Amino acid sequence: MSAIELRITGAEALDLLEPLWLTLHHHMKVAAPAAFQDDATSWAARRAAYARWLSEDGSFVVLAERDGAAVGYAVVEMLPGPDDTWVTGARMAEVQTLAVAPAERGRGIGTMLLDAVDARLAELGIGDVFIAVLTGNADALRFYERRGLRPVMTHLARFAAEG
Repeated sequence: MSAIELRITGAEALDLLEPLWLTLHHHMKVAAPAAFQDDATSWAARRAAYARWLSEDGSFVVLAERDGAAVGYAVVEMLPGPDDTWVTGARMAEVQTLAVAPAERGRGIGTMLLDAVDARLAELGIGDVFIAVLTGNADALRFYERRGLRPVMTHLARFAAEG
């Protein structure tokens, strides 16, 4: 098996991300029951959000490729600081998405992606990082906690589509 290659990129990589984004619909299995968007609607909305986030100075994508095919990515949005609640620096980062192809999971690609995110943030002088985890996704929560992140907020929701 060939090695994983990582590269820092931006909005020019958006079209490579769609199949990996759609694999995150496994969230339907781990999240609290809810009405989820269909694939086309979900990707259109997420692609537009990525384009908006990546237009912010310093925001980036870390793309993991094997044999020229995208097998994982992290999208990182830069946020202005300081935060209104926690003591932070003048800029903060939010990992908006971390995705790894199902066939590649368990091979350390998520760790490699976050190592690259951390290295890039260190270059930019940013130490404050946020990432969201769906309620019920215990594996992701444990993964992020092993990296020194900790829960600081819980979002609650009521969805009209559920009746």
